[in-house]
Amino acid sequence: MQRPTLLTGSAALALASAATLGLTSTASAAPVRGGAYNGACGSGYGVVNSVPVGAKGTVYLTYSAKTGKNCVVTVRNSPGKPVFVLAELGPSDHSSDPVFDSGTFTTYAGPVYLAAKGRCVDWGGAIESVSVRVTASNCGRLAPGTVVRH
Repeated sequence: MQRPTLLTGSAALALASAATLGLTSTASAAPVRGGAYNGACGSGYGVVNSVPVGAKGTVYLTYSAKTGKNCVVTVRNSPGKPVFVLAELGPSDHSSDPVFDSGTFTTYAGPVYLAAKGRCVDWGGAIESVSVRVTASNCGRLAPGTVVRH
């Protein structure tokens, strides 16, 4: 089982290294009401938003009304040899440090959890050199947020 790792310091550090490999563009994330993800967050969590990581995979933001927690998982499209994969989740108001899971994985990174009922969250992920980050989204409702692709 992959376990979340809490890193203190800049949330952008892991994504910044991937950002140096490409240009940044901005788009809107389309909220989803459900979708196929690997279920890594556990029972009671439903997909509330997702964003592709280029052609390499998808980052899923899930939520449990029972626990009031969000969860993020970055899932590769094609599992295989271990590659760098990152899942990140943090409060948009920066009231606490973001939570990360990153490393060389064959299938996915995460799950990472944050108690964020009624709060906006920043979330994203990376697979190899491709990264995406959504800011100020899902503020207690389905909301698109802003996507930054690297």
